[in-house]
Amino acid sequence: MTTTGPQDHPVVPTCRGPVRGERRADGSVRFLGIPYAQPPVGELRFAAPVPPRPWTEVLDATAYGPTAQRRPFGEVTTIPEPTVPGAGILNLNVFTPDPAPAAGLPVLVWIHGGGFVAGCSASPWYDGAAFNRDGVVVVSIGYRLGIEGFLHLPDAPDNRGVRDWIAALEWVRDNVTSFGGDPAKVTVAGQSAGGGAVQTLLATPAARGLFRAAISASGAVMRPQDRAVAEAVSRAFAERTGVPATAAALRDATDTELLVFQDALDAPGPDRDELPPLLLAPFADGELVPGPVPEALADADVPLLLGFTAQEFAAPTTEETPAPPPEGELLGLLSALGLDDGRAARFLTERPGAAGGDAITDWLFRAPALAIAEARAERERPTWLYQFDWSGTAPGRAGQAYHCIDLPFAFDLLDAEGVAAALGTEPPQTLAEAVHGAWVAFVRDLDPGAAWPAYRDGRVTMRWHAEPRVEHDPLRGIREIWLS
Repeated sequence: MTTTGPQDHPVVPTCRGPVRGERRADGSVRFLGIPYAQPPVGELRFAAPVPPRPWTEVLDATAYGPTAQRRPFGEVTTIPEPTVPGAGILNLNVFTPDPAPAAGLPVLVWIHGGGFVAGCSASPWYDGAAFNRDGVVVVSIGYRLGIEGFLHLPDAPDNRGVRDWIAALEWVRDNVTSFGGDPAKVTVAGQSAGGGAVQTLLATPAARGLFRAAISASGAVMRPQDRAVAEAVSRAFAERTGVPATAAALRDATDTELLVFQDALDAPGPDRDELPPLLLAPFADGELVPGPVPEALADADVPLLLGFTAQEFAAPTTEETPAPPPEGELLGLLSALGLDDGRAARFLTERPGAAGGDAITDWLFRAPALAIAEARAERERPTWLYQFDWSGTAPGRAGQAYHCIDLPFAFDLLDAEGVAAALGTEPPQTLAEAVHGAWVAFVRDLDPGAAWPAYRDGRVTMRWHAEPRVEHDPLRGIREIWLS
């Protein structure tokens, strides 16, 4: 079936009903807020996603749909992420250069970050315009967060957020042809929690065949990540809130009440110290996600591009910024993160002036990504590794390649809302062209280009500076400290 409707508001068919989009000044078309599942309310609040009911009248898809986010993540992220009220949070957005079934374009499916408790797909930083310009369809998805998405409940399916990701990918498989995409050329990508989502999907048998390549930017998967930990979190929830950790008890709770429960679960205390940093996140439930994600990633025969920024958890600086912590305090943190005395001493020697954020960056982002690259290289799985080193001039962030700084470069959106405040006034467009170009090449060709060899070739790592360059084993010290 061909596209119909006025040129400025084309109508495209989907398996559930027709949708009306909006043509933009550059000729691309966007379709916003398309439901891929029924609103998760009432009996469906903690159920697996259910396909939307069919419709016959044209559905207007010219405004972003409701978001699962009810409260932004805070100062950790600089990404502008609006909260849109409404129940129909299981929706997605399609940005396409050519909504014609014969176009057969590669597809990038984007999963937003936010610690699995916040974030949304309606951010201007996730606009697909530059990818459309370069012949790629972009689909950005919303999914259940926090308690609704990830708290273990004995009377509900586990990993409901993971099930949402799979349902959205199934929608792409069944419908993206109508928007000019090729369902056989899908790359799933995400940053932060979204990068962790990508890694989880690589370890989930139910997702196999729904994408052919993956990009995990600053992705983190908590360890240990198994049913026992999820059950411990569930018990802590009941003890700290006084509310049974069951779907029956929580089904009619308001959004505000769920946030209060979530805060109570995450509040400091001796019992909190025994639980993982991210309490509400995907876990190996033994069924949907059969086993620990890192182990499964090593064997996943899917091209994977992954990496991190150099100072993911760098704290904003001010005139009152304290000096680095005393050596004893930092040694205590390093010990808590699993380093023995010898490796902790080497960390201090090689990282003079390091703070706790540097240790957390290594432990949560850099060391796990290096471990994945190492394991996949041994098995000759196609893998490309990068570190984003460029740092901007924004007040409080000068000299820091911090969490999320790389996204406007990957999406080639240096003029988007909030970018100047986050990066400074003169981020290099040439770097955006390089990073974005590598992503486009990877989505299109399953390879970021000849200038960036796979990791197995001498542990080659792309360093994203103002003048990008590849280096052989530049992160050896990190690897030897954290992985030996």
